[in-house]
Amino acid sequence: MVDKNMAHPVALATGRAYEIKVQGHLEDYWSDWLGGLAISRDAQGNTLLFGVVPDQAALHGILAQIRDLGLPLISITSPSVDEEEQMMSDAKAHAPERHQEIMRS
Repeated sequence: MVDKNMAHPVALATGRAYEIKVQGHLEDYWSDWLGGLAISRDAQGNTLLFGVVPDQAALHGILAQIRDLGLPLISITSPSVDEEEQMMSDAKAHAPERHQEIMRS
């Protein structure tokens, strides 16, 4: 018998992808403090944080940090599997750039 209350095995092993949009621009160095989420900015003055969050406790911790920064929260979404794969591919493509930026600091 399958327990419908159990989390999906993939979710337990890898976490879940999220996109968190906040008002205001955050610099890339905030990424480590915000759970290693990738950061991008738009022309409207917003920041999009995206990446895999291991569990709900970690998500709530990130949201508390955003609150502590005084940034208004615009949205939180969890993309579909296809969108998640694309998002992770994009994040991996930018990882070497972030690593070199951190090493130069």
